[in-house]
Amino acid sequence: MKKLFIACWLFIFVVHNVFAQKELSRDERMKWWREARFGMFIHWGDYAGLAGMYKGYEVGRGGEWIMNRGKIPVAEYQEFAKKFNPVKYDPDAWVKLAKEAGMKYIVITAKHHDGFAMFKSNASKWNIADATPYGKDVLKPLAAACKKYGIKLGFYYSQAQDWNNPGGAAARKVSSEGWPNPDSAKIDAYTKENTGHWDPAQTSATMADYIDRVAVPQVKELLTNYGEVAVIWWDTPTNMTDEFAQKLHDLLKLQPNIISNDRLKRPNFAGDYKTPEQKIPNLSELDGKDWETCMTMNGTWGYKSYDHKWKTPETLIHNLIDIASKGGNYLLNVGPNAEGEFPQESITTLKKMGEWMKVNSEAIYATKASPLQPLSWGRCTLKPNGKNTILYFSVFNWPADGKLLIPGLKNEVIISAKMLAGNTALKTASSGDGLVINVPDKATDNIATVIKVEVKGAMGGQAVNPTDKMKTGALD
Repeated sequence: MKKLFIACWLFIFVVHNVFAQKELSRDERMKWWREARFGMFIHWGDYAGLAGMYKGYEVGRGGEWIMNRGKIPVAEYQEFAKKFNPVKYDPDAWVKLAKEAGMKYIVITAKHHDGFAMFKSNASKWNIADATPYGKDVLKPLAAACKKYGIKLGFYYSQAQDWNNPGGAAARKVSSEGWPNPDSAKIDAYTKENTGHWDPAQTSATMADYIDRVAVPQVKELLTNYGEVAVIWWDTPTNMTDEFAQKLHDLLKLQPNIISNDRLKRPNFAGDYKTPEQKIPNLSELDGKDWETCMTMNGTWGYKSYDHKWKTPETLIHNLIDIASKGGNYLLNVGPNAEGEFPQESITTLKKMGEWMKVNSEAIYATKASPLQPLSWGRCTLKPNGKNTILYFSVFNWPADGKLLIPGLKNEVIISAKMLAGNTALKTASSGDGLVINVPDKATDNIATVIKVEVKGAMGGQAVNPTDKMKTGALD
């Protein structure tokens, strides 16, 4: 009788909590994301084992696209997975580094275009647990580490392109973009006649079958087996239809507070935010909608052994500040190698970014776009403070004469002005051109020194008046 009582109590408790969950409005769902401003993208899969090389050649635009760019047959590509064994994978270290860098969320490639799932899936044996000697799901320990460190977790999922599971779409790319394949002419003729596919195994089922057999079940697995999922990041809706997209979109109800991007199927599935890729939008492209720039730290998403075009920490910090000053988010990519390690250059740069964020994150988190016209010497972010406004000026080029001019701040009442690092008070004066802040002879940070100015009253952002269209990622 006691056991029955306990069982009934537990059932009532669970039911109560399930139904007590309030479905959030879009603004409520987006709140954490808008405040985060900085996240980590992780492109990782069995393609890391090839490291951008095939047949002894560096494959153009290889990385995660190497199977398509190299036109590798399905059976041959699947053999490579038998060597994929990331024994040095340490999700705790990954998430800890992201947190120390100042990142608030992680989005990892649960399945990229090659169709290889980085999780145990009942919908396809083409997954890390069943097709590799590693034999384990890598997403579950990552989800646990994210929960431990308070980092939001999101999943990238290639909903349309899938080059290994029959019926998946394939964007047509000519062979010459990959490597000097002697059969290029023959392959290109074949892909032209077969909607981008280069292997008959890829077209042994219809796309409708693929959506029902693989995509829908796998997205359901991702949204039910890993606890709270903050983001679903769709990509390249090649050959998608509204009918296919609706089936996938309906699954988001499994995570009522989830947000999604704009790449499921255009234009009828706009998602919650736009996704400019490898570029920061100009002010002329901003239309008041949420957006996130995704960008590589070198020149590639997935790991390539020969890509050494690393951006400097200064460039990446300036990018982060620039993006925040325009009201956007920065999703910065890391491409782990086949053993499960982050490249050392990525680690070094993220630690450097973390050093800057440890001192200056107040000028990034929960800020809004600058209310001022573009500044020649740096960027501005805004944060409401009750009835007043705080402006953060990130100075890239320190004034040689010790006077920092803020054009546009002419008639505002200045409550305070101080260095963010050290809290040193600064004197200000009005001029015909704007506010002049008297600053020390030298910057406190060679990358970006932040000055915090509180202004009486509320300040609004710049009026939205786009004259250009934001490019938010290629269709394929």
